[in-house]
Formats: sequence, C-alpha cells, structure tokens
Amino acid sequence: MLVNKKVLVVTGGGNGIGRSLVLNLLEKGASVAAVDINEKNLKETEKLAGDKKKYLSLHVVDITNKVAVEALPEKVISIHGAVDGIINNAGVIQPFININDLGYDKVNFVMDVNFFGTLYMVKSFLSYLLKRPEAHIANVSSMGGFLPVPGQSIYGASKAAVKLMTEALYSELKDTNVGVTVIFPGGVGTDIMKNSGAEGTRVEKDDGKKQKAYKLLTPEKAAEIIVQGIQKKKFRVCAGKDAKMMDFLYRLMPKKATKIIADKLG
Repeated sequence: MLVNKKVLVVTGGGNGIGRSLVLNLLEKGASVAAVDINEKNLKETEKLAGDKKKYLSLHVVDITNKVAVEALPEKVISIHGAVDGIINNAGVIQPFININDLGYDKVNFVMDVNFFGTLYMVKSFLSYLLKRPEAHIANVSSMGGFLPVPGQSIYGASKAAVKLMTEALYSELKDTNVGVTVIFPGGVGTDIMKNSGAEGTRVEKDDGKKQKAYKLLTPEKAAEIIVQGIQKKKFRVCAGKDAKMMDFLYRLMPKKATKIIADKLG
C-alpha cells in the first residue's frame, strides 16, 4: 500500500522508531495520527514535523486501556476523514531479570502494552479498515520474538505472541483489501530501556563494555525499512543486519543461535 495521501495511525509516536515513522510517513505525503501515552513527547514530534504538522494529529492514549483505544478510530476519522492503516509500534521491555526473580507486576505490564495493546488496536480499527479500498496493518514484533534473549523472557513471549497473531491475521485477511506485515527490528538506538524502567538492569558479559552505538540501527533507518515493507506489502520485514542474520541462523540451527545470544547477553 503506497502511503502517499493515506491516513495512518502510529502508536508510540512520541519517541524512537515511532517518532521516526511519523516523520517518515509525513515526508512521503501521508496524514498521520500519532498515538502515545506521553503528551510532551508527542508535542516534540509535532515540533519536528515542521510545516508537515498540518497533516498530523496527536492522541494521548494509553493503549492498555481498551475503552480508550476503542474510541480512537472515530476520533481519527473525525479529524482526517478516514483511516487506511495502523502501525502498532508502541512497546516496552522488561528489566533484565530472569523469570524466577521477575515480579508479576512487570510481567503484566509488558504483556499489557506489547500484546494486549496491539490486540486492542487491531480489533478496534479492523472493521474500519475493511471498508477502505486498500488498507494495511503492520505490527512490530522483535528479533526477541523469534530468538530467546536471557533476562527478556516475558518481553520475548509478548513479542512472539504479536508475531503469531500477526501471521494468523495475515491468513485471515489474505482475501480482503487489508494487507498485513509483521516487523522484526534488531538492535535500534532508542530510549526503550529508559522508557520501560529497565535502565541499569542489564549486565554485559563482553568485559563490561556496552554495545557500541555503531552496531545499532538508527530509528530513522528502521522507520524507512518498515515503511518500505508496508509499501511493498511484505509479509515479514527484518529491520537490521542483526535481525536478518539471526533470523536465518535460528531457522537453520536454533540451538546454536540460542547459545550465541546466551553467551553474549546471558
């Protein structure tokens, strides 16, 4: 689905990949409804949009609130006249803690945002998308959604749930006007650890050195890969060399791939 002159809703639009998606879509001629729980961050996205902000609407919504999400389609349509696609990008990680030591409050938080937030968005918007001549749903999973990462078991489980739900949704909608894409970002330079309350909980095995920034995909590049995947109606999109490499390796040798990640990050 070409995004020019289309109306798309982006969750997590106040920072990171979500903000870059909003700005990328605006540059490509789309109108965008940016959704985030943080109004200050949304305002910053609006500021960065410059003269394109006339095509942008801001929506302060907690996507774990089903009632609030269910009211969102009509609000978007009242401003933009229609809705042609959603990109479910909002997500959080857990503290880098093993399951045995992770509290249920954190478990519920991660599942509520990553899985149920995505589910609420899909169910709330789908009936509207089915009425459009052409529409698209893109759900952001993670490299951690197909490859287990020590200390991120619940995060991975939530993103694996997003992966499988999205793939099943593709099958359910294959004979309709609604395309479906599942996204697997690898390492991207965002503030997700800080925003998730997980900062300072990671222990590196690589001589205590943090991952170098040059190894991380920029949010802008990740956004471009995602938007291009949507425009090409791709079923799966791996954003980043690490995601592509580990996707291949995990399919070929799942145990070896798991060990590599465990040795690096465990």
